[in-house]
Amino acid sequence: MPVFVTSGPIVAAIAEVLTRARRAASPGAVATYIPELAVADPEQLGVAVTSVLGHCYEAGDAAAEFTIQSISKPFVYALAIEELGLVEVRKHAGVEPSGQPFNAISFDDAGRPANPMINVGAITATSLIPAESAAERFKRIRDALSAFAGRPLELDERVYASEASTGDRNVALAGLARANGVLAGRVEDAVDPYFRQCALRVTADDLSVMAATLAGGGVNPVTGRRVVDADAARQTLSVMASCGMYDRSGDWILEVGLPAKSGVGGGIVAVSPGRFGIGVFSPPLDEVGNSALGVAVLKVVAHEFGLHLFNRPVTSISPVESIETGDDATVTLKLRGALDFVAAERIVHEAVAVLASRKPRMLALDLGSVTDADTSAVRLLSAVAEEAKERGITIVFADPLDVLGH
Repeated sequence: MPVFVTSGPIVAAIAEVLTRARRAASPGAVATYIPELAVADPEQLGVAVTSVLGHCYEAGDAAAEFTIQSISKPFVYALAIEELGLVEVRKHAGVEPSGQPFNAISFDDAGRPANPMINVGAITATSLIPAESAAERFKRIRDALSAFAGRPLELDERVYASEASTGDRNVALAGLARANGVLAGRVEDAVDPYFRQCALRVTADDLSVMAATLAGGGVNPVTGRRVVDADAARQTLSVMASCGMYDRSGDWILEVGLPAKSGVGGGIVAVSPGRFGIGVFSPPLDEVGNSALGVAVLKVVAHEFGLHLFNRPVTSISPVESIETGDDATVTLKLRGALDFVAAERIVHEAVAVLASRKPRMLALDLGSVTDADTSAVRLLSAVAEEAKERGITIVFADPLDVLGH
């Protein structure tokens, strides 16, 4: 179970965001079209942040329970991709913003729902989860969402009953998807699990862990369990970035710049890829169905903490710690840190310059202080070795931790 820090400098900074958001936000109103949601306390406001290292922080009413509603959509979509692969899933749902309300009749020229973040696309995604019955399908979905959250999630029976009794439009949308040949199976076997997944009870704390799992490439940073593979996580974040905030998605990516998904229960989940997951809860909604205060909180967080995806990154420390020339005309490049394409490009630039200017007898790459290397870094370092061989120079890799996988 995740343990959240409730005091200290980081919590104080988050709490200050809540105070500022209350002053800046426009008023909203709790959802009433699902009767059980109309009784939510409009004064509740909470935010939680979980890092990809598993550090968890909360402020305000972050532990208050509410139903996940449409925030379930990206996680079920990720599960569908994990089970079937993106190519198959895209046969059933597109990935383009609809520019329409979440419950609109929205199909593309191929007869697919515009994307899996609107209701008709989400119901279609739910129908894709392999199962022999509606009950089995919901169990698989609940187990997966619980794995994302790092704890068992429970069904709110009253909210489920309320949604099922007032969900005629969703039933109709599912019927249209089936008529178009994209819904897998019977309407009732898709709609009932969909109503149930939306009625799972979560907290802002849970949402932050779920978001951090996507931020970390599909690995829950608290439990250490891989929930979906890195491709499924990345593909899900891509759709969240362009479609997650309904017909405000363009404004959202411009102003906040984080993949996100809202729900009419008052929650918003947001992801800073490779860094943090954020969960926010405040029941009053704006005119398009997003939490009014939640939007205000995330605008402040994105700007104050520099989390916008398209911020200019801070120049990182050089992956080349030192360049040393020995008495025997051996040049050693001592490398450090985690090597990705950006780091490897800097190493290759330095190594090629050394080969050209110093003309060493031997080039040694010392990886003793390197913690990790992705496939692009391995490929580029191998290219350096080939370049050295072509120049008649011996290259040696000192790789005690075997980060290159040799």
